[in-house]
Amino acid sequence: MARVLFTISYGIKPEARAAYETHIVKLKNHLTTVAGKNYSVFEVKGKKDQFMELFIAESVEEFDALEDNLDPESEALIAQIEEFTDENGMKYITYVEKV
Repeated sequence: MARVLFTISYGIKPEARAAYETHIVKLKNHLTTVAGKNYSVFEVKGKKDQFMELFIAESVEEFDALEDNLDPESEALIAQIEEFTDENGMKYITYVEKV
């Protein structure tokens, strides 16, 4: 089965950093423990306030069902990230394992 990596990259407003960090800890805890997702958040080395969220799905089918399987709290926590992001918005990339 081909694994799928789904990334969401964005910058946050510098003045929102403390609130973002508090929020993202809550989001990661919920997604990994309650929702059972393989999810991580990374800050770009050398680029302050630039982040990437990473979801790893073990199959294309699991990835395709990712949004359908989110509970209301997960959806609300994910939607709230937009209030921290800068004017450049979010960029989404999906990678499918080939080898």
